[in-house]
Amino acid sequence: MKEIKTVAVIGAGLMGRQIALNTAMHGYQVILNDSFPEALKKGEACVEDYLAGRIAKGKLTQEAADQARQGLRYEEELQKAVEKADLVIEAIIEDRAAKEALFRKLSDFAPKDAILATNSSFMVSSLFKDCVEDPGRLANIHYFNPAMVMKLTEVVQGEHTREETIDALMEFSRNTGKDPIWVRKEIDGFIANRFVRVIKNEACYLLEEGIATAQEIDTALEKGLNYPMGPFRLMDLTGVDLSYLASKRVYEETGVKQPGFDALKAKYEAGEWGRKTGKGWYDYTDGAKK
Repeated sequence: MKEIKTVAVIGAGLMGRQIALNTAMHGYQVILNDSFPEALKKGEACVEDYLAGRIAKGKLTQEAADQARQGLRYEEELQKAVEKADLVIEAIIEDRAAKEALFRKLSDFAPKDAILATNSSFMVSSLFKDCVEDPGRLANIHYFNPAMVMKLTEVVQGEHTREETIDALMEFSRNTGKDPIWVRKEIDGFIANRFVRVIKNEACYLLEEGIATAQEIDTALEKGLNYPMGPFRLMDLTGVDLSYLASKRVYEETGVKQPGFDALKAKYEAGEWGRKTGKGWYDYTDGAKK
């Protein structure tokens, strides 16, 4: 498999733009793509704000920021974004049908030896193996939010995935400042999120039973167990919408509602998705008590 030099990231949302910038800051040529022009504009603005902020704090030199800018370009047309890519990372909405449609296009548009990877936090790559011509080059590379900061990536191998694909993704992760782990078999939630799920379910159970408020439960874990943030604060950071969609999938597949399902559904339908919308389990609007 050829060396990875050019990377296309599909989806300019919170995760996609961070993955793209992190990759560009480590010397790769990166193309960030989104089918919505406004999303690309917002992605570019967020990148510029981040670089300016790092320079102002003395965490980044002007030269390094300029190099990152030179290595990152923005492209609305999918075919142009991926036609010369060695690696394509999908970071679009967590919707199976949308991802299937995208991978069919990637199979047509990207070079036949390009690695195709999904950043999905709960959809395994085998769901899309019938959408691509050569599923041996398909795998998960799961980043954690915020992708500019969090060191872990989970590189997940399906039965269809060639080991050389995994080797290339592990090396790529290390070259971009990450500490990857090789998940040798597909499993729901991969590794880290399986532990997060256990804690979240117990926290939601305590909330449903009226034992304590979301904020008090967070305080117990943050102050008593030294967690960097409690489960509700973490859901606000990663997206209440993602937590609900994951619970919804489990409910559809098993008929069992996980603890907190109804509360998550209510917040999802109200658009209270956490930091990204200004309100979730906490209120992030100006002047509100955080």
